[in-house]
Amino acid sequence: MELELLAKDDKSVNKGCPSVYLSDTGDFVIQGAGLDDADFAKLVDPLPGETAVRISPEIVLAAVERFRRRDA
Repeated sequence: MELELLAKDDKSVNKGCPSVYLSDTGDFVIQGAGLDDADFAKLVDPLPGETAVRISPEIVLAAVERFRRRDA
């Protein structure tokens, strides 16, 4: 899978996440801190193998903005 970085939080401690990527399949890939078991249990119908991460709205919006600009 090829990944293009669209946005990442420059304020993160290790400068790695949260981040949003665009894959060569056209899907977004999200890198972020995983939920703990108690919060994961609150998700509606997660399927086996699925996971969830936390990411700020600002990073998501920045990724969407860059995604839209690249197709313009």
